[in-house]
Parts: sequence; structure tokens; C-alpha cells
Amino acid sequence: MATVKANAYGHDVKIISQALEDVDGLAVARISEILDLRDAGFDKPIILMPGIISDDELNVVFEKNSDLVVHNTKQISLLKNRSQGSIKVWLKIDTGMNRLGVRPRQVRELIHSLRSIKCVREIGLMTHLANADNINDHKTIHQKNTFLQFTDKFDGDISIANSAALLGWQSEILTPRKYNNNGDFWIRPGISLYGISPFTDKTSASLGLQPVMKFEADLIDIKSVSKGDSVGYGGTWTFSSNSNLGIISVGYGDGYSRYLPSGTPVLLNGRKVTLVGLISMDLAAVDLGLNSGDKIGDKVLLWGEGLPVEEIAAYAETTSYTLVCGLAQRVERIID
Repeated sequence: MATVKANAYGHDVKIISQALEDVDGLAVARISEILDLRDAGFDKPIILMPGIISDDELNVVFEKNSDLVVHNTKQISLLKNRSQGSIKVWLKIDTGMNRLGVRPRQVRELIHSLRSIKCVREIGLMTHLANADNINDHKTIHQKNTFLQFTDKFDGDISIANSAALLGWQSEILTPRKYNNNGDFWIRPGISLYGISPFTDKTSASLGLQPVMKFEADLIDIKSVSKGDSVGYGGTWTFSSNSNLGIISVGYGDGYSRYLPSGTPVLLNGRKVTLVGLISMDLAAVDLGLNSGDKIGDKVLLWGEGLPVEEIAAYAETTSYTLVCGLAQRVERIID
């Protein structure tokens, strides 16, 4: 169940879905994402993770032949009112994250209720792990054990394993026979699917992942600067010696975070150079050095192979999820 919500984590859901034609299904977070995928010709299961809040949304789910996650009794009531159609439903159990999901005390009653609904052809069980990105946190084991209470001899599919579980909790989480259900064990990679580490203390390379995204911009101007010259809005950076200044065609209007400080690296012609001054809406500046041989039109790598997005996220004091999902629509996506 490949997770392609948020425009495939900023990568472009239509492009990514074409590359994932062999998966068993895709997981999304919005009705609009279902529509985009069906319009793109994806004909395998699509799972709407947050479920629905109205009959209109439920109608779209049925019309587009999608699967549905339910996590509250309101959603079950909407299904009960449906007289036609057939749908697979995933009942989401809150095993300790305290976000979406029914309480464990409700599970058996709600499974019984779902089995009595005419339009529900199949029921799966799922949960979401809150702290799997911390391999020293025992909450993951507690959540798994809570989930096991309901999977034993359950007649249907189950799903618990996100990216962090796939890469950090193999023996504890990725043993389908432990769950003893009469159905399939669905894994649902998210961030790792795009070659990005789900852990703050592990790089993608150390996990054997290769980044899917190469985020580039153009070097569009070069000028000489003198000691004492400042750069950009507010003059927050002042050169301590003579140098060459490069201007790059990227800014926060593209999703390149305004919180990236001076000193953040980019790759240009095989070497790291650093940002100087504030990121503006369309432009960023870098210190090229006094004897640079760079030329206008050269490509600048902002993150990707050789400069992991995890490293750039640390400079912005945010997560790699935030950076890749935040890429603006105006950034052109190209299949390389």
C-alpha cells in the first residue's frame, strides 16, 4: 500500500503512480487525490486514509471504486445509509497514537456492526505507529501488542507497518504469522518510498535508500562583491572578504524554506557552496568564492543525490517531510 498523499510527498502523484504500477494499492489523504489517480488511469485499489465526513464524499469513493478507512461511528452510520454498491473498509484502531482511530474497547462491536452493513464486502484492520522512528521507544511494542488482541483469527487483511517499522522494527513488526489473521499483511511505506530516511539519526544512504527527487535550480547571475558588502533583504549577511556572489532561481515561492540560514550548503559544479542572506520569494544567494569558475546557466543542486534532503532539513530545523511536501506547484517535475 504505497503512500502517495500530499502529491506523492511533493514528487507529483501522477508521475509516481506510473512508476508504482506493480504495487497492490495506493494510500491517499484527499478525495482530490483519488480523482487525480483515476484520471491518470490508475485502476488498482486506492485507500482513502482519513475516511469521509459526508454522503457526497462517500458517493465519490463508491463512484471511483476506492477503499475506505473508517475511524469513527459517524462514518459507519453513513455506510449504513448506503443501499447500493460494494466497498472494502479498513477499520482503524487507535492503539496509542491518540489521533485517528476507534478505541480498543469499541473494536469488536464495530467489526460486528460493519459486517451487518450490506455495502461492506470486506473488512481490514489497521493502526498507525506513533514513535516507530525512535527504535529505543517501547511504545511501538505496546501498540503492536494492543493490535494483536484483535488480529488473532481475524478473517481479513491487516496493516501496521509504516516506513520506520519497515526499516527499524523488522523482527518485532514484520512477522505476519505473529498476527495470526486469515488474510494478507499489508505494508504501507511512505517517506522511504522516495528514498528518504524516516529516522533523524540515520541517513538514507545508511539504509540503502536512493533519493527519488533531485531538486535543482539555475545560477542566473554572478557578480563580484567587496569586503563589507551585504546581501539581500535586511542585509543580514556581510562579506568578510572580497568574493563572487551567485544568484539562484529559487525561493520560498518554490517551497525552498525561508528558514534556511546562511551557511546552508548547495552543490555547484561538484563542490559545496553556501547560502548567504535571506531566502526571498524567487531568489537565493550563494558565496561562490573569489576564484570561482562558475558560469550563468550552471545547475545548482539544492537537495538530492550527494546532498540529502535530511541534511538540508537539519539546517532549517524542520523535517525532510516538510521540505519535500512543501514544494510549490510551479516547480516543474521532470522524469530524468
